[in-house]
Parts: sequence; C-alpha cells; structure tokens
Amino acid sequence: MTSGFQDSAVPEEPLLILEYGEAYRNLTEVKMSHVVLPCHANQCNELSIGQLLKWMDTTACLAAEKHAGSPCITASVDDIHFEHTISVGQVVNIITKVNRAFNSSMEVGILVSCEDLYSGSTWRVCKAFATFVARPTDSGKVQLKPLVPRTQEEQMEYSIAAERRRMRLVHADNMKDLLSNGAIRRDSICQEFKDSVPAEKTRVESVELVLPPHANHQGNTFGGQIMAWMENVATIAASRLCNAHPTLRTIDMFHFRGPSQVGDRLVLKAIVNNSFKNSMEVGVCAEAYQCGEPQRHINSAFMNFVVLDGDGQPRVLPRIKPEPVNGKRRYLEANARKKIRLDRKYIFSCNQTEVPLSVPWDPSNRVYLSLNNVSALKILAAKRDWVLQYERNKVTLYALEEDQFLSFKVEMMVEMVAEKVFVLLSDLSRRHEWDQHYQKCDLICQVDEDDMIYHVVTPSVVKDSKFQDFVLLASRRRPCDKGDPYVIALRSVTLPTHSATKDYTRGEVLSAGFTIWEESDTVTKVSYYNQATPGVLPYISRDIAGLSSSFCTTFTSCRKFLEENNKDSTPAPASEL
Repeated sequence: MTSGFQDSAVPEEPLLILEYGEAYRNLTEVKMSHVVLPCHANQCNELSIGQLLKWMDTTACLAAEKHAGSPCITASVDDIHFEHTISVGQVVNIITKVNRAFNSSMEVGILVSCEDLYSGSTWRVCKAFATFVARPTDSGKVQLKPLVPRTQEEQMEYSIAAERRRMRLVHADNMKDLLSNGAIRRDSICQEFKDSVPAEKTRVESVELVLPPHANHQGNTFGGQIMAWMENVATIAASRLCNAHPTLRTIDMFHFRGPSQVGDRLVLKAIVNNSFKNSMEVGVCAEAYQCGEPQRHINSAFMNFVVLDGDGQPRVLPRIKPEPVNGKRRYLEANARKKIRLDRKYIFSCNQTEVPLSVPWDPSNRVYLSLNNVSALKILAAKRDWVLQYERNKVTLYALEEDQFLSFKVEMMVEMVAEKVFVLLSDLSRRHEWDQHYQKCDLICQVDEDDMIYHVVTPSVVKDSKFQDFVLLASRRRPCDKGDPYVIALRSVTLPTHSATKDYTRGEVLSAGFTIWEESDTVTKVSYYNQATPGVLPYISRDIAGLSSSFCTTFTSCRKFLEENNKDSTPAPASEL
C-alpha cells in the first residue's frame, strides 16, 4: 500500500442527460469531503483508518436513510482493501449510494478517493459495500421501496448486489467447510519457528465509555465509531508483534451482532491470530455492558496488517507462537481466511491478463467461482453500447468491441413461460439437440443444486483441424426478486481429472450464458452473451462480418427446440437442476 496514484485514477461514468436537459443524479447519492488535519492523523502523519471508517459509515448511513425515509443501522460491511494511504493536507472524497434494496435491508456502495489540492490529482483509496437495515417504526417493520437503476453502472451494481448478498449468507458455512474438509493443514500448527513471538505478548484489552458525541441521531453508538475503536486496539496488538508502526491493508467481512447505546462500557480485545511472511492477522472483538448487566457481543473483525520499509515494500515479520486450545483454533481459522482472501483476489482479478481464463476449481473456492461466474455475465449483460449486426427470422445479433475483447449478444422472443425456458436451457446435456457447435456435453460433477461442471466437445470451424473441448462451470440462478431474470452463466475451469489431451485443442470461455426475462405470462425474452476468446472467435467472426448467418440458424433451432419441448417440460425444483 503506497501513497502513489499513477495507475489509480478514479473513473467517471458518462453523464446521463434526462429528457428535460438536466444531468441525472442518483436520488440516494450522498457525498462527503474532508481535509485531513493533524488531529485525524496517526504517528506516520497519515489519515487514521479508524477516522476514515467513521466517515465512511456516516456517509453510507445517510444514503441508506435517504432511500428508506427512516433511521437505519449498520448490519455488516464486506471486505475492505485499502489501496493507498492518505496524508495530512490531502482531501478525502466519499461517495455513497444505495445499490439495491431488499425487504428491510439494502446494500450501500462506498467509493473513497483522495485528492491532492496542489497537483489536482485524484486516486482511489478503497471501494466497499455495507448492508444497512431500516429500523422498525411505530407502525411496524419498514418495507423498503424497490430501487430502479437508470445508468449502466447502476444496473450492473443492482444486478451483482444479489450475488454479493448470496455470498454473505454462505460466508460462515464456507469457513466451516474449509476447516472440516482438510483444505487447511492441521499439522502446520506444530511448526516451530526460530524467534517466534508468543501470541499472549500481543494481547490488548481496552474499555471505552460511550458518550453522546459517540452516538448517532438515534442514540445508538456509531458503527463507524466502534470500528475506529477496534482498529485502534488492533493496531496496538500488531505493533507489539513487529515493534514498528504497522499499516492496515484489509478488513475482512464482518457483522454487527447487536446495538450499543450511550452509557455502555465497550470492552475491546485484540490479539495477533497468525503471522505470515509479510502480513499478520489481528482478531478483535467488541463487547458492551452496563452496570450490573452481563456483557453483550457487539462485533468481531479480522484486520490484516503489513509493515512497510523505507521503499514502501512489506517487511518480513516474526512468526507467532499460538496459545494452547483457543490460540490454535484462531491460528487455523486465520489460515482459512487467508486462503479465502487469496482465492477471491485470484478469481476476481480486475486485470484479466494477470490470470488465466480457466481458473482451477476445487471445493474450497466453489462459492467464489460461482459468484464470479454469475457476476461476470451480469456485468456483460448490463453494458449498453451493443451494435446491431443483423436481424433475421426474429433473431437479433449484436456485437460490442471493448478493450481487448469482442463480445456478442443474441436475442429472441419465445412464446412460453420463462420458468420452462430456464429448465430446458439449464440442461446442457441437451444442448446438442439445437446447437450444432455442441457435439457432446457430459456432466463431470454436480457441485450443488446451482452449479455443475461439464465437458464439452465442439467441431472445429477450420477444415481438417482437431475438435475443440472445453471444461465449463455452469452456474444457475432463479430471480432474486420480481423483475430479475433467470441466469445461466458459463465459464472455463480446470480440473486435474480432465486436463488437456492431444486428441483435442483445449478452448476456454471467459464469460458466456443466458439471461431469461419474463416479458408476460406467455412470452419470454432469451438473451445469449459471449465474451469471445481466441477459442470462440472463429465460431462468430463470419456472422459479425456479415458473411454468414449461422448463429441465426442456431438460435432459430433453439426456439424450435424450446417450443417442441414446451409441453414436456415442467418446472423442476432447484435441487433437481
């Protein structure tokens, strides 16, 4: 983490001009700007992350309340990765807006950037997602009104918010699976490192009295204030391990378990759970009590620190010697969380040139691969600059050239119920019945009720060339809410049991699949997307150049297949898909 910003300019979406000439602005958007003063800084003359967390929480809460029209409380915050530090004299700009509202909860997106007033440069510091819950009023539980996305960015965040919500719900289960299925080696606990530091040496306990300035307009302790106090004790614990000033790099996803009020005594405890070569994880918890009452668990969080040398590079850290019993448990859980972070970083890399198209699949990363698979398709579907190539037999082909990728979209209408279309297209083993490019499609593994892995064989479009094969993860989603589409997402993965062979040319799919929209009770719109890779491009290039209409023929066959099987297909429960 550095204070440089050469490659971190904050992107801006083109303005949407409304019919009456005014520029569109999201009605839930809230902006906050602060000059970083010495009172906001730590010992390194940089903005304290605790202070930044307070500003982020306040701004996000205001956006949530703007949409809800009632008081809101922080329920959880997803992982936060701090890309750069902020120095005294620079300006922090925070923009928050509601991405999607569910029943009584909503996701708020938070974008933090920094501005240098002397050079005029700006750069991104972090992007985060927080979940807020509308507090019940005198008339009962608040039912949030749905959000209507207007811009391409809003549509993308709205769509992917459902996937992020899904991931939050399974986060704890994924951790349990990692610890129980042997993905984290338990024998590593027995490793002895020279000059290791006893974990007990890093333990910190501190108490804070919650006063009116620490509370929001509802009388509850600011979630951001609690996070700031937690960051303070976590920093002390990290400093005791390395005997230096640590830099907070990431905060793992965390949930608030209950509220705290003015008058509470907030007990904050921190300890280094594990140290790796260049980083350490600090576990910190907050408990509240009032005189004569038992302590209440408010929150637990896991913060990851590095120590930077004079060149801004992470230093090698001392290893930790865990305490018996609970210390060993925390040590193993820290290993599991590190694996989750590495999986996410690898799978969700923004620069597709840094990772292979086919990501290795194993049970420990299945949740994030599925999320990435569906999210990539939703991002592709949210794009709006598609160029019409042709329309024949009520099948329309569009193309989109962007950066190093050429994507295409095929659309058609089918006179049948959307659920039945979803059931039929979800069964990839039947795709050869309508798609000439699928000669064979065998099920390799049914991961769960939503995800399956297939081996696909396709004939080559080049004469006398070997057939191509693909190993594809198919991830399926029913609508999260009314107005959402059914989704069938496809991407390549690698399996040790199905490595490339000399019999086939191994192809790869970066992002492809269907969105299925219910236009009415009897009419469904089917859209097929593919972000063309070198292995896929030969199949579509002639159509895009106007020299062929093979995709029109293929999807005309698809419509015929759906209509012929309409009466035979009955909506199957998710467990049977």
